[in-house]
Amino acid sequence: MYAMPFEYDPRKSDSNLKKHGIDFEEAQASDFDKKFDDGESVIANLDLSKARRPAEEQKRINMDVPVWMLAALDREAKRLGVTRQSIIKMWLAERLQQAGQ
Repeated sequence: MYAMPFEYDPRKSDSNLKKHGIDFEEAQASDFDKKFDDGESVIANLDLSKARRPAEEQKRINMDVPVWMLAALDREAKRLGVTRQSIIKMWLAERLQQAGQ
């Protein structure tokens, strides 16, 4: 790791960094890496509004089901204390996992 030959204050402009030939983004990445490696929280340095979970993105679908099936789904969802949508997702995930084995 590169030790900076001066005291770095992130609230000031990066002109002091440029004067010493250090890229501002590299200095920030270095600070971030050190915090992470030392086990410190880096959450404050992340923009979580742009976070994505690959393969976990949602896609809305419409599905027609018989009334008796809907009533049975609602009873089971109520028994488990979850929503209708949650029980459908759980059952689909279980079935897909079984099919993949």
